[in-house]
Amino acid sequence: MLVDVESSNVSPVFVGRGGELAVLADGLARAREGEPQVFVVGGDAGIGKTRLLEEFLATARAAGAVTAVGGCVELGADGLPFAPLAAVLRSLHRQLGPELAEAAAGQEGVLARIHPELGRVAPVADAQLERVQLFELTARLLERLAAERLLVVAVEDLHWSDRSTRELLGYLFRSFQPSRLLVLVTYRSDDIHRRHPLRPFLAELDRVRTVRRIELARLTREEVAAQIAGITGTAPPPGTARSVFERSQGIPFFVEELTTSGQPTAGLSAPLRELLLVRVEALDEDAQDVVRTVAEGGSSVEHGLLAAVAGRPERELLALLRAAVDANVLVATSEGDGYRFRHALMRDAVVDDLLPGERTHLHRRFAEALERHPHLVPAEQHAARLASHWFQAGDHARALPAVLTAAVSARRRYAYAEQLTLLERAMTLWESVPPEVRDGLRPVDRLTAYPVREDQPLDEVDLLAEATLAGVLSEQMGRALAASRRALRTLDEAAEPLRAAWFLTYRARIGDLVGQVDGQAELERAAELLRGLPPSAVHAQVQAQAAALRTMTSAALSPGTFEAAERAVSLARLVGTKSTELYARMTLSCLRTDAGDIEGGLTEMAAVLDEVVARHETGQLGRTLVNFAATLAEVGDLERGLEITARGMDLADRYDLADTRGWLGTNKAYMLLNLGRWDEAAATLTAARQQARSVNPRVWTTLMAGRLALLRGDLDGVRTALANGQDARLDSDRGLALELARLEIALASEEGDLDRAREAFHRAVDAPIPAFVSSLRWELLFTAAGAEADGRGLPGAEPGRPAALREIRHALQSAPRNVPLRRAFGHLVDAELISADGGDSAARWAEAVSALEPLELPYHLAWARYRWAEALLTTEGAAGREPASEPLRRAHAVAAALGAAPLRERIERLAVRAGLDLAEGRTASAPPPADPFGLTRREREVLALVAAGRSNRQIAQELFISPKTASVHVSNILAKLAVSGRGEAAALAHRLRLVPAVPAAPPPEAAGPSPASRPARTPQAP
Repeated sequence: MLVDVESSNVSPVFVGRGGELAVLADGLARAREGEPQVFVVGGDAGIGKTRLLEEFLATARAAGAVTAVGGCVELGADGLPFAPLAAVLRSLHRQLGPELAEAAAGQEGVLARIHPELGRVAPVADAQLERVQLFELTARLLERLAAERLLVVAVEDLHWSDRSTRELLGYLFRSFQPSRLLVLVTYRSDDIHRRHPLRPFLAELDRVRTVRRIELARLTREEVAAQIAGITGTAPPPGTARSVFERSQGIPFFVEELTTSGQPTAGLSAPLRELLLVRVEALDEDAQDVVRTVAEGGSSVEHGLLAAVAGRPERELLALLRAAVDANVLVATSEGDGYRFRHALMRDAVVDDLLPGERTHLHRRFAEALERHPHLVPAEQHAARLASHWFQAGDHARALPAVLTAAVSARRRYAYAEQLTLLERAMTLWESVPPEVRDGLRPVDRLTAYPVREDQPLDEVDLLAEATLAGVLSEQMGRALAASRRALRTLDEAAEPLRAAWFLTYRARIGDLVGQVDGQAELERAAELLRGLPPSAVHAQVQAQAAALRTMTSAALSPGTFEAAERAVSLARLVGTKSTELYARMTLSCLRTDAGDIEGGLTEMAAVLDEVVARHETGQLGRTLVNFAATLAEVGDLERGLEITARGMDLADRYDLADTRGWLGTNKAYMLLNLGRWDEAAATLTAARQQARSVNPRVWTTLMAGRLALLRGDLDGVRTALANGQDARLDSDRGLALELARLEIALASEEGDLDRAREAFHRAVDAPIPAFVSSLRWELLFTAAGAEADGRGLPGAEPGRPAALREIRHALQSAPRNVPLRRAFGHLVDAELISADGGDSAARWAEAVSALEPLELPYHLAWARYRWAEALLTTEGAAGREPASEPLRRAHAVAAALGAAPLRERIERLAVRAGLDLAEGRTASAPPPADPFGLTRREREVLALVAAGRSNRQIAQELFISPKTASVHVSNILAKLAVSGRGEAAALAHRLRLVPAVPAAPPPEAAGPSPASRPARTPQAP
């Protein structure tokens, strides 16, 4: 009745078991060749043993195998004798009917002890001999059934098996003869305690040569995310995936329960809680009490601390702990000095089962024990654990100092996310703590450039400053912005201008990332507050931030932009704030490379990066890494750019900088696209999208995926990217705005809508384009010019062409050509514009090819060679065939290798029209297949155009021949077909299918990937 009912919480996508399925598939292939196979699959409860079995059996059945499954039955301490083998034989009897009875002929009385349907049970003469005979006959029965067919037998839940079943299986595994048989058994490894009867049986199997063991590992974080996506139909947010992974510890069953409970990040469903509490409730009350104490102690509890809290005699405590360990509720920690729950969710279930008063009492006991005996826990954990217990105990006066001490400890270990959480907890406690407690608190460390008030107690604004900086350092910009907003509401700007300016500067730095703050207005207000005050670290911060913001908004590299950055460096050195100095130096080095001083700018970037890493300047690490890698890509040093990206990924992992991983992943994808490593680029974009927290880096990955889709000819993928790209704050990231416009132009060109393409270009260049996105500016110009070149002759396109070309040329005037990569793009755009005007562009395309050949841009080079060949054939006709052959052949080879289908198809159509052989690089001369009229291949091409209604002049243009030659071909065709005119020839050609359809005109094609569209140099905290 329920056969077809499928649980909605099971992922239709089977994740994380590819290796195990491959091993089983290999076993299946060996069994098919007559070599019996045995697999023993183990794993924790919920790890996916049954799902693996189901997937494998489905594969086996698809391969023509007969499959049968039996399961052991739990009946107290022991199971039901031979239950799984009886189920297997019952299943085979249903499937094979008389064939099973025939295979058992003469031995029914013995085999009936397992499968009564075979006949009457024979009386026992010698029980021991009969038992051996039963085992032997069972083995031979299975072998006979597997003699001519592939047979797969599975036994589940071996941990519940009875002794007889285990002995029978052991006999079978050792005695199978050549046959097409595969046996697979599963067991739950977390049920196998020290004295479990299955343990020695498994040890014996390890010595059997024919038995292969498979232990199912827990899923990785990426596999958990894939499972959630399979269940829900959409990729989970990074926070949800991370929470489910941590709470489920990679066990698929728990992933399903947490995902479908509706509360993937909090709480347990009732069925899951009941399942997890079964083992605990089987313990006596005293042991349960100890288990509850361990549950409130944290993820693990040291033995000494537990003894201090439990208050029981040592011998009694050890006995109770032994009972919990034997029941697989608790296990010893890997260090061997304490205890933890076998599974984290079991601990959650125990905690949820406690009354509020019980929890408060236990937390107080832990806190008091930690205060009395701090040596009972590792020194680095003491502050955080003490703070947690006092907070959970509800003692706010003791909790606040402990929480602040823990926050300082977290910051000193670079645990900024944990520090932020602790500071937010401190702010919730602030008002509930007596004033005398607050007045006794003092700032412990000096924040970067923050104006600490000497000899003054810690106040709420100081906490908010700590929280703002911690939010920036942990890349949780929304929380940082909220803290700064609250501080500015609390502060009196007139009385404390330095502190107010510090918060305003940080708001300017993070505001664009969350789309809530005008950075320019914030900086202007900060500068006004500082006017007339002596130089300070805050002054230097404001100056450095203003210089960085100027590089993001200035349309050209003016002397004033350089001067602002240089002044920021000098002021930072004057007031002795190294962090701000490094920030300003990075801005200045970016300006130098943008201006063309590649060697000087990159050398300074490398020096800044080394100092940032050495000083653990986490707040600047992301900005420094992203801009260094992107700048290397922009100047064409892609391999070094990949090296810096790899180093950056390691550092981002170390400091848990999720957005930095996202930005670096996007930069890496740019480089891989340019290098022609497109599959790697696609994988990189997928990972970067999962890692980034903020909107803009995620949108960058989406648009880059759209760029790759365009190169491969997937227009639906481009449309999806454009739709999803609207989430970005384009006013805060001009690079995103340009990339979005470039894709819009390319798609509109593909669809033949030049008006839409022109409108997208106009919107993109209507706003200032900063110098640091020069590569994207060139890419945009290249795409727009190419669209105009491809659109010549489109209906309705000509009236707007002069204005469109003027706008492109006007934008071209301010595009710098001060590095080789930009000069190469300049040649590309110049050549496209000549083609768009209908001029002879062959020489310009030759220049573009020469400029691109030293660079690592295979797609762009292939595009330039294709356009060069096209220009030669267009302007020189038949005389252009020989010089066009080589560049066209080389372009085709690259396009085919890259998987650039649209470009490859363009090249092939051009070769057909020109009569060129791409494989050999020569003019085609092989005769076409014979036909009754004796037409040559060229005459068939001409006939196809005649049938399409082309005039002799149009035929000449299409085939790159002279009108006179076209006329001669037409006369020859009419004579061979014995027809009187072109109309009769066309009718005959259609009727007899003498020619293929006329080659379509090459569709508009977008340009390839930009060399290094650089994520905006968004200022980050020093």
